[in-house]
Amino acid sequence: MQNFEFYNPTKIFFGEDQFDHLNQEIDTKEKVLLLYGGGSIKKYGVYGKVMSALKDHEVHEFGGIPPNPEYEVLLQALEVIKKVKITYLLAVGGGSVIDGTKFLASAALSSEEEPWKILKDGIRTTNAMPFGTVLTLPATGSEMNSGAVVTRKETGEKLGMGGPGLFPQFSILDPNVVSTLPKRQIANGITDAFVHVMEQYMTYPAGGILQDRLAESIMQTLIEVGPRVLKNPDDYEAASNFMWSCTMALNGIIQKGVPTDWAIHAMGHELTAQFGIDHARTLAIIAASHYEYNFETKREKLAQFGRRVWGINGDDDSVVAKQAIVQMNEFFTSLGIDINLSKYTDDYKGSALKTANALRERGWNGIGEHRNLTPDDVEKIVEMSY
Repeated sequence: MQNFEFYNPTKIFFGEDQFDHLNQEIDTKEKVLLLYGGGSIKKYGVYGKVMSALKDHEVHEFGGIPPNPEYEVLLQALEVIKKVKITYLLAVGGGSVIDGTKFLASAALSSEEEPWKILKDGIRTTNAMPFGTVLTLPATGSEMNSGAVVTRKETGEKLGMGGPGLFPQFSILDPNVVSTLPKRQIANGITDAFVHVMEQYMTYPAGGILQDRLAESIMQTLIEVGPRVLKNPDDYEAASNFMWSCTMALNGIIQKGVPTDWAIHAMGHELTAQFGIDHARTLAIIAASHYEYNFETKREKLAQFGRRVWGINGDDDSVVAKQAIVQMNEFFTSLGIDINLSKYTDDYKGSALKTANALRERGWNGIGEHRNLTPDDVEKIVEMSY
């Protein structure tokens, strides 16, 4: 196992009737900016519960943060923060709202004249405005990690940011919110969490025995409860395990002491920037092609994945590994996820070159766990996903 440092200060309040913790966790002296997306929090009662818990606070609002949070929209929220002199941010939503809030928490205290430099130059955030979250859409794990991704439409970029200053102080996770979600979002959440695990697991053996078992258990749980929660979002037990699996998939625990990949995300982000495809679906589009292209370096872990997660028998690692990729794809399609880029756009033929060129322009000349996948390799992998 590799050396590692682990730090995660986020306090979690999990389960039913947790909203009163808002009043305990946010001091009444704070000026709070409540950030949310399209307004479903008002339709399904989350907004009312949040406002009731914060009845003794000064609360301002900023709604309309879109999926794949857009830089241009976030700049409008940043103006509100500065004008009103906000001192605390509260994200009520899914990963997009939480990621947008992390950007704002950083930008609000940044000395950069152009906040985009935080993302463009990969500036780590060590000091940020305090914030908490109320999770309404399990998927990204952003409620318990220090990473965020922001899209800039005018330049066609989707970039990540992070740093120890971007951990939420607390997050409220109520599985009842799952019953309000469209099936497309539930399927996206299952897929997103599953590939998050794969990015930290599907590399090469590094002696992280416990980390492997933890990763495999999260994937097995998603395989078990995913179809249940899709069929019946009111199934509280399934929703609870789905929600906690999404959080555990990306709160830092399973990546410690082992190599990680993240090439699928690097390519997937470009497809979202080009075509506006749901983030989770871009990951499903790229995953199999990535594993097939890098089959020789990933064969041992793919075979382990096949035997432990899918229960595939056989002594030939290559056979088991190939079947494991098939099983993964079948799982995604069983959730209603199309796994070919051509299913999402008729303009897909130039996407491989655009993706490769975007990485070239940023100087990303070696991605993946070995940092040896070049833009030329990326172009071939995306072509395989058509």
